[in-house]
Amino acid sequence: MSDLYIDRRGNGRIPLVMIHGWAMHGGILGPLCDELDERFDMYVVDLPGHGYSRDSSIALEPSACAKAIAAATPSAIWLGWSLGGLVALTAALDDPDHVKAVVPVCSTPCFVRTNDWPQGNDAAMVRKLAADLEADYKTTVDRFIALEAMGSEDPRAETRRLMAEAYSRGEPDPRVLMEGIRLLENADLRPRLPELTRPSLWIAGRRDRIVHPDAMRWSAEASGGDFEEIAHAGHAPFIGHAAALAEVLTRFAEGTT
Repeated sequence: MSDLYIDRRGNGRIPLVMIHGWAMHGGILGPLCDELDERFDMYVVDLPGHGYSRDSSIALEPSACAKAIAAATPSAIWLGWSLGGLVALTAALDDPDHVKAVVPVCSTPCFVRTNDWPQGNDAAMVRKLAADLEADYKTTVDRFIALEAMGSEDPRAETRRLMAEAYSRGEPDPRVLMEGIRLLENADLRPRLPELTRPSLWIAGRRDRIVHPDAMRWSAEASGGDFEEIAHAGHAPFIGHAAALAEVLTRFAEGTT
């Protein structure tokens, strides 16, 4: 039996697995869950080392997380925000019988910029994040949260909301946070995108300063999926733009089921 915490929410009939991003937990997706309540049967995951799964023995590695989540949930659409998108995408690639469709939200198959991937982030920034994490993990997480809120219509309010929610289920495991940074540093699922057999919807925030919308647009084309952009959203569109995000997701879900 999995030792992951998975919160069951919603009164609808469409099964939906929801996976949060780095240093957060499933509770951060609450505003989106509220919007989806009537039409979806939601399984909201706390990843290993995060939230109520802080003491989970499962490695923060996409395949391991995908297998553990699949073992505890029915066949469903999988939505993954940011780092969670790597888990959802891995599940769709490795276990398509269990994943009806995949919805990466502000998530990229390759986080770090390379010669053939200008849409990625500077590798030096990722290395500095890792170094800062070792020195003072809480300050580093707070800075990353502020970066997530940049570009939104009200970055100060969004930062306050993210910070208030980030530690509401306790502090994440610093060791697992470092594992997450290493994962972002090394993961590259771009070569596997043409293998995707399930429908996909890549949802970007137009003002996202962490995952550029062009990275998601490219990924949608490479995987034969759909692309949507939330006009005034940053990296966390479920805060401040939950209704718009829910509308896009619901339209896609009803079209695939």
